[in-house]
Amino acid sequence: MVSDDEHLTMNYRKGGGKKIIHDRHHGGNKQNLNKSHNEDGENIATREDLILIFTSRTCWNFQISCYMHYLALDAGMMFGKQVKQWRSVCKGLVLGTLLTSCMILLYCLSAPEVQYSFPEMPVPYSCAHQPSLVHSSSGTNQSPGQKPDCIPKVDIMFMKTHKTASSTILNILFRFGEKHRLKFAFPSSRNDFFYPSLFHRSQVKDYGPGMCFNIMCNHMRFNEAEVTAVLPADTTYITILRDPAELFESSFHYFGRLVPFTWKISGDEKIKEFLNDPELYYDPDGFNSFYLKNLLFFDFGQDNNLPMDDPRVEEGIRAIARRFDLVMLVEHFEESLILLKDALCWDMDDLLFFKLNVRKGSTVSKLSPELRAKALDWNAIDWKLYQHFNATFWRKVEAYGRKRMAKDIAELRRRNAEMATICIEGGQAVDARSIHETSMQPWQPIGEKSIMGYNLKANIDKAHQKLCRKMLTPELQYLTDLGVNLWITKLWGQVREILDW
Repeated sequence: MVSDDEHLTMNYRKGGGKKIIHDRHHGGNKQNLNKSHNEDGENIATREDLILIFTSRTCWNFQISCYMHYLALDAGMMFGKQVKQWRSVCKGLVLGTLLTSCMILLYCLSAPEVQYSFPEMPVPYSCAHQPSLVHSSSGTNQSPGQKPDCIPKVDIMFMKTHKTASSTILNILFRFGEKHRLKFAFPSSRNDFFYPSLFHRSQVKDYGPGMCFNIMCNHMRFNEAEVTAVLPADTTYITILRDPAELFESSFHYFGRLVPFTWKISGDEKIKEFLNDPELYYDPDGFNSFYLKNLLFFDFGQDNNLPMDDPRVEEGIRAIARRFDLVMLVEHFEESLILLKDALCWDMDDLLFFKLNVRKGSTVSKLSPELRAKALDWNAIDWKLYQHFNATFWRKVEAYGRKRMAKDIAELRRRNAEMATICIEGGQAVDARSIHETSMQPWQPIGEKSIMGYNLKANIDKAHQKLCRKMLTPELQYLTDLGVNLWITKLWGQVREILDW
């Protein structure tokens, strides 16, 4: 007779290691737990299915065990040393269950999603379906010099790089897509496309060959061949870069605790200690090491550990330049948004923003000229990448017109200040501990609450209520509002909360 514990077993097939779930009570028939099939038509369980089954069985067995022992206690069957012994066993079981859950969670966060092959079907040239979006030359939000009767671009790929004000741009894209009922290519179960694995089309929620997606904008490690297999041919590709020295400081602060080789750095000024002799600590094969060397180049799917004289550095930069229509700069954020408006033929209303995910000034390490030079030398590929696109950026500004740019920036600042007065309590960002609503709490780095957020003003007039809330909503909450199931991200957040990380 088969026991309850043997209801579900996992078999690993030779040749691909695919996980297939069998139900022994039904003569080995596969459970229909997943829509995905292998080449033989068998149902393939996703990692989510396997984790849920494993954790539910573990928790169920643990609950039964505890319940039976407490019944024994109530019946007076265990006394004295036995009670103490049982308490010790319970503590061990609790810690063991928690540790197992953490290990499973870490696996989910770090391991790539299983990649399925799909039949090749051409993606439509365009997925635009809003002819009513055409701007007439008399539009009230048009800039002087904007082309008359231009059609706003709705097929957009935003390569979201790390620590580059990209969450603010994401909010702009979320609002535009939601307003015009566009289809987003979102990740499944989490807020990124299984970063740091290279992007694969199978990571897109509800993906199917030949489907139309308008906007892709979540964190990923760029993989051009797979991205172009998802998005239409007329897609506009945009991204944003940041001065590599400032980016390194921000990344070291935000991700440093997730990079094991930093744990052996002594002293309070860890970033200074590291930059004085990075080779002493850096391990190119270490877990999460990419966060602390040429992170931009890595995000674009390139090898961040190449020597500077390797021809693949130049080839990588040229490949990025060929693919991306607009590369913005954090240091010139407003100019970048005006160029974005021009490239996409959008209105000024589409660009309104509040800065999201901003760090408290007290947590920012001011790099001395000497440390800045060392940071640029350590991130030499990113510095070369930045210099290349800094030059192309200013050529675009010149082509747009300096006077026209200054006028548009002044208008954007005026409109943003107006919205801040309408929407934000106190008119500015506040410390995370001072944020009233949980729905307005931004995601924090491990070990501290250094990311600021906002409080929504009370009694906002009806005309601005929805817009104000959307402009202030952090990324994870907005993704949930758009229908993304972030169960892995939320589970990680709950573990951090329990452990007070």
